[in-house]
Amino acid sequence: MASRGKKIMAAALAAVLSLGVFAGCGAAKVEKVRGSDSLFVRKVEGLPEDFILGMDVSSVLAEEASGVKYYGYDGKEQDIFLTLAQSGLNYIRVRVWNDPFDAEGNGFGGGNCTIDTAVEIGKRATKYGMKLLVDFHYSDFWADPNKQMVPRAWKDLAIADKTEAAYEYTRDSLKKLKDAKVDVGMVQIGNETNALLAGEKTWFNIQYLMQAGAKATREVFPDALVALHFANPETPDRYLNWASKLDYYSVDYDVFASSYYPYWHGTLDNLAGVLSEISDKYGKKVMVMETSYAFTVDDTDFSGNTIGEGGEVKGYPFSVQGQTNCIVDVIDTVANKTKNGIGVVYWEGAWITVGTESWEKNHEIWEKYGSGWASSYASVYDPKDAGKYYGGSAVDNQAMFDAAGHPLESLKLFQLVRTGNAAEIKAEAVEAAEVVCDVAQKLELPKTVTAIMTDGSKQDIPVEWNVSQAEMDKMQNGGVARYEISGTAGGLAAKASVSMVKFNYLKSPSFEEGDEGWTVTALRPMDQLYVEDKEGDSLSGTRHLHFWNESGKTVEFTAEQKVEGLPAGSYDYSISIMGGDGGDTEIYAYIKLNGEIIAKEPLEITSWNEWHTARLHAEGLEENADFSVGIYVKCSGSGNGAWGKIDDAILNSAD
Repeated sequence: MASRGKKIMAAALAAVLSLGVFAGCGAAKVEKVRGSDSLFVRKVEGLPEDFILGMDVSSVLAEEASGVKYYGYDGKEQDIFLTLAQSGLNYIRVRVWNDPFDAEGNGFGGGNCTIDTAVEIGKRATKYGMKLLVDFHYSDFWADPNKQMVPRAWKDLAIADKTEAAYEYTRDSLKKLKDAKVDVGMVQIGNETNALLAGEKTWFNIQYLMQAGAKATREVFPDALVALHFANPETPDRYLNWASKLDYYSVDYDVFASSYYPYWHGTLDNLAGVLSEISDKYGKKVMVMETSYAFTVDDTDFSGNTIGEGGEVKGYPFSVQGQTNCIVDVIDTVANKTKNGIGVVYWEGAWITVGTESWEKNHEIWEKYGSGWASSYASVYDPKDAGKYYGGSAVDNQAMFDAAGHPLESLKLFQLVRTGNAAEIKAEAVEAAEVVCDVAQKLELPKTVTAIMTDGSKQDIPVEWNVSQAEMDKMQNGGVARYEISGTAGGLAAKASVSMVKFNYLKSPSFEEGDEGWTVTALRPMDQLYVEDKEGDSLSGTRHLHFWNESGKTVEFTAEQKVEGLPAGSYDYSISIMGGDGGDTEIYAYIKLNGEIIAKEPLEITSWNEWHTARLHAEGLEENADFSVGIYVKCSGSGNGAWGKIDDAILNSAD
């Protein structure tokens, strides 16, 4: 482990990068970035020359129409596509919607992305030697795992007619790109099609639409790769099931592509494992079609961000360096740990604020030019989501440009990942410490905390806590409670959670040992009910009990633990839950004695990371009583389907 402040020399210095490339007939000469004085970039060994390093910039034309200017590394205004090419990107991805406009021609937002948008973006990408990746959503607006709405022009079409419409639409769209001499390297048939596509809900029908898109692609761009795109690799069984469906129906495609957002989609090892298994079994290329990471928690456009405070993934601070390290690790995983991994595409790296004056001013611009994620006009197509929650960019803090349009140093990673880049190794952030102390023991605070270094390594460094003796006495003598304290370590802010606890009589109380001790009973069919390893969704540790049923299906289950050999006395029980889209809910924690509920307390699910805790009490139990604790969950299912996480069950003596 390197000491703080020490210089580490990369295997090859960025200063020796080649100064120019020609990436295709007629492409402009592009001078690559030379390096960075402030950014550490780990070299990804053995990265193939043709490995796809892409970025989705679908909103960029709407951004420019809204007055956004983009700059080069020298601080001078220049074509953003030149900056992207200079930074080592070789693919540009663009989404295509069938008709994102209302009857009066008002755009739905999200860039108002039509095939004409793709043509303009494709021409500019081709000019600088980058290939285009065309992402057909087969929808008039956003398509994602839970929302695959049929284009209005295809509404009420029988599957045979819809298939023909999909073929003709794809063929005619691709011909526009070919006529414009756009260098198309890949065509994506559907976006995050988790068993849904263009209003179809059965694989028997979905496969026809996929076949139609593939057929059109083979005819117009026979050398282009055909990709199918899915989300949620943290549920590998579903990925394997979908891949088997594609094989069963002999769907023509080359690339099985996955979204991978580290906040939600599990570990990189899991990603590599499931994609490698699919590649092994079905002989397909695989890739990460969408990924991103925040460089700040700040919101610059007065429209809330998808990810903010508390959303960090362990080991990756919300900083330019943290953003860099995260994406380099994704690239390394796909390139070196995944069989037939061919590339990684960063999602919407240029979607920044259109103004910094006020929400009202920005709203006028978003409505006029479609540069927000959705406009109010989208209500004619998507009244339940876009029609209610329209606004600006929810990912401006995950871009690789600052609010003024200047490229962040992290944008250089796509070039520097091939050689590595030397920089001073220093503490970048400090991991929050967890202190757990039994109320009967003396409370001692840690003398060191773990610092995350700029190269991604970790070091223990001294810490000074901002805690007085009076505050220490209060924590020591305050009984069971949880406290948040702050301090300073290496010039950086440090935090710790101090939990004063009593002995917990439950097994695997936070599900860190799986469901050991628990009896989890589905009272009706469940799409997902299992112990999930996902730190960002856990109240403590990395695991919790996860549940989900798709929209319209009712969730109903219990999780219960019988406690053997309990001493006589009184006891306190608590358990926590968070989640959303519950519709009509009946959720409660309970205590059973001799098989009968003797105490219960209601709970609710509201939104992500909003935890609710029930606290119950059982008085005067006899020794070895027939005693159980648990939680009952029933949700009607609404929105995107009822979902939730259960964590931190505690059973302490109250005596």
